[in-house]
Amino acid sequence: MRDMNAIVGSHDILMVTLDTLRYDVAEDLLAAGRLPTLARALPGGRWERRHTPGSFTYAAHAAMLAGFLPTPVTPGPHPRLFAAAFPGSETTGAGTWVFDAADLPGGLAKAGYHTVCVGGVGFFNKLTPLGSALPGLFAESHWEPSFGVTSPTSFEEQIACAERAVRGRSEPVFLLVNVSALHQPNWFYLPGADGDSRESQAAALEYVDRHIGRLFAVMGERRPCLAIVCSDHGTAYGEAGYVGHRVGHEVVWTVPYGEFVIEPGEWP
Repeated sequence: MRDMNAIVGSHDILMVTLDTLRYDVAEDLLAAGRLPTLARALPGGRWERRHTPGSFTYAAHAAMLAGFLPTPVTPGPHPRLFAAAFPGSETTGAGTWVFDAADLPGGLAKAGYHTVCVGGVGFFNKLTPLGSALPGLFAESHWEPSFGVTSPTSFEEQIACAERAVRGRSEPVFLLVNVSALHQPNWFYLPGADGDSRESQAAALEYVDRHIGRLFAVMGERRPCLAIVCSDHGTAYGEAGYVGHRVGHEVVWTVPYGEFVIEPGEWP
């Protein structure tokens, strides 16, 4: 585990949640050479297999934004990168950055970070009190219909928003981008498809891979950046009769995870 006490304050921090992405879809595409950008970025060119802290978007993000990132699948305890001050925590280690706040954006704000959220799925749309809860943790938050699940150019629009929010900032930045492209509906990324499937989610992930280098580039313009790229949960496409998520199936609980440092100028 890296020493987060040496990271916080000296690095920008990027969290990209690939909403609803299944581990098997992500792993199969990487092995087939269909994710060249992520293959370059991920340590050893591979995803780490982890378990999500929640089976749907709200639960998973509420946990992750309190410091409970997806957990390695091997037996623990596993020290966490970030942890709120909490007596008796068994996953707070020497390298854990401990914050005195109820949530990670609040803790990083106290440490001098400007916190930004670029939302994607409905839990980030700010159209209802529930849809405002997660964005409300950040000093600056953005959502537009063009960022949402029905937009075939959602990720490009989200990156453009992130570029506007981050460029010109002198203080360190914590940026969350909740990528909606993998979430249903995703059939329109696969020519000829008339419904969602593992194959259409794979096509959506290829779309994300084509553009994510631009996000890495903007986050490497000012200083080193710790990047965390992971799914918040998976989804079922008919396994054991299940369709969707918020259920206790292996394809929902198992997620891809990657963690790496973007060096300044590394991504042109």
